[in-house]
Amino acid sequence: MEGLLKRCRALSALALCSRHLFRYVTHKCYHCAPGRRQRLVLSRMFQPQNLREDQVLPLEGRASDLTCKSQRLMLQVGLILPASPGCYHLMPYTVRAMEKLVRVIDQEMQAIGGQKINMPSLSPAELWRATSRWDLMGRELLRLRDRHGKEYCLGPTHEEAVTALVASQKKLSYKQLPLLLYQVTRKFRDEPRPRFGLLRGREFYMKDMYSFDSSSEAAQETYGLVCDAYCRLFDRLGLQWTKARAAVGSIGGTLSHEFQLPVDIGEDRLVVCPSCHFSANTEILDLSQKVCPDCQGPLTETKGIEVGHTFYLGTKYSSIFSAQFTNARGDPSLAEMGCYGLGVTRILAAAIEVLSTEDCIRWPGLLAPYQVCLIPPKKGSKEAAATEMVERLHDDIIEAVAQLRGEVLLDDRTHLTIGNRLKDANKLGYPYVVIAGKRALEDPAHFEVWCQNTGEVVFLTKEGVLELLAGVCVV
Repeated sequence: MEGLLKRCRALSALALCSRHLFRYVTHKCYHCAPGRRQRLVLSRMFQPQNLREDQVLPLEGRASDLTCKSQRLMLQVGLILPASPGCYHLMPYTVRAMEKLVRVIDQEMQAIGGQKINMPSLSPAELWRATSRWDLMGRELLRLRDRHGKEYCLGPTHEEAVTALVASQKKLSYKQLPLLLYQVTRKFRDEPRPRFGLLRGREFYMKDMYSFDSSSEAAQETYGLVCDAYCRLFDRLGLQWTKARAAVGSIGGTLSHEFQLPVDIGEDRLVVCPSCHFSANTEILDLSQKVCPDCQGPLTETKGIEVGHTFYLGTKYSSIFSAQFTNARGDPSLAEMGCYGLGVTRILAAAIEVLSTEDCIRWPGLLAPYQVCLIPPKKGSKEAAATEMVERLHDDIIEAVAQLRGEVLLDDRTHLTIGNRLKDANKLGYPYVVIAGKRALEDPAHFEVWCQNTGEVVFLTKEGVLELLAGVCVV
């Protein structure tokens, strides 16, 4: 018993010491007073480009290289930074937006039964030779040899790899189908002329899903489910989209659709029918065809950015790699396949392209890197007394509106005027900008709130601000 008491006293002393040590480490790490530790401040953000117009660093190459709005804006405000032709550093704001997009994609893919995996980017040449795509895709593949002379490519897509993976599972039953496997990974393509920033690069992020079904009818049903999920995804992002019939290209199969965002700088030419909503890429139509094949109505031509592509593959790959399952009769059967891609980084850039003004980025509400930017008064100004009021508002927001924790940024660059910081906030496209100006000194205090996506400016009390922000949707 005496030994037990000694151990208890020792543990109590250790716990007391740990608490003192924790308090010391906390203050040393955050370098700020208690209560401010969770505030995100703009001065600490890593943005190599400076937003001030008179200090903007030189952009990428010549001005003529900046061929589209999204590329110019993303470079100017420091969302991306060139690394090499067709490759970019994605800066913190961009990574936050991309992670949010991936969460939305995960929600939609898992809602239809998708299971997330991760396959190597390094793909053995023998897999690609088995399908003849090692030669068919030619110089588009980024190829390399290891120290043993073994050949690989950096995968632009993973049909071969995933089919070989499923084929290795020798006891797959029809009861386990449909099987929908997907990943979100870096992809590589040796573009002869990378351009448009993230819209056409050599290294990019893509969501690729692969389905395995027990019959052609079941595979067609899965194909429809994934297409419907894509439609919901773009609707949630608030983007206008077109689902166009398309060629199967090097992927193969017998059915294909592209999901396009209509925009003038798009590299794809589309025809659409306003009457029956038929849409197709011109590469699968006779260019002399002027009427819709479905309703005989007139066709109009437009341009688009491809942000998604779906394919019904049948047994093209499963027959080569013997991707089989045991059917209800106990016999081996080839799986019927489909594949479905979404350009993750391309969706980000395309959304900026279609939603932004010439000078200011506008995000889909769900993807904004930060939902709220708070702008306190300039240091030494008549309104400087309202600075603490803004800090308290920050704390009240994250306490009262749970979904906005980690989403509220304080622009603490108080050596700049409110006007200059508001201009920066406009460029970066925070959905809500809250300013403490002259009316913050009134009784009751009123804050100036800019709703960027609607262009509305309102003056609200603290309670009004909290009520407005309570309705913000965050993924």
